[in-house]
Order: sequence, then C-alpha cells, then structure tokens
Amino acid sequence: MSILKKPIVTEKATSLNDKGQYSFDVAIDANKVQIKKEIEQLYGVTITSISTMRTIGKVKSKFTKGGSISGRRPHGKKAVVTVKEGDIIDFYSGL
Repeated sequence: MSILKKPIVTEKATSLNDKGQYSFDVAIDANKVQIKKEIEQLYGVTITSISTMRTIGKVKSKFTKGGSISGRRPHGKKAVVTVKEGDIIDFYSGL
C-alpha cells in the first residue's frame, strides 16, 4: 500500500510552493519517517521538515422526499513538507 495518496493542488496549497512547501494527502496511519522516505525516493528531493495534521470528515445532510439522510465524509491526514532550498517538486511533468 502506498503512503502517498495524492498531492493537494488547491489555491492555498499552491501558494506555499514559492516557499518550498508542498502538500500531500497521505494514508491515515502513516508516520513522518515513512512519508519522508517515500517522497524523497519518488521525487528525488531532500526534505528538511514535515508537518502532519489529521482532518475530521464533515457531517453532511441531504433532504429528500422520504425524509433526510445524513452521513459523514471520510477522515484523512495531510502532510506539508518543506524541501531543501533549490529543490522543487513538479506535479505537472506528466501532462
């Protein structure tokens, strides 16, 4: 099973790229050592720091003719990595 699920390319996450910081959606049971090892191997960069955060899924409600249905979005985990100055990660090279 892969530790990295996908890179996060929102407007807020993309603005961090100028500072050398990149955001990833990672497996919920992954630790910082595993995340660092996989990103360095996959992208060929040197990581100086990692911040991880758990995200709690929102409760969502939907109203239908028969009543209301409520559910929850899945929980997740994000990692913001800072790479060594001069290194870059290019998410768009495969396009």
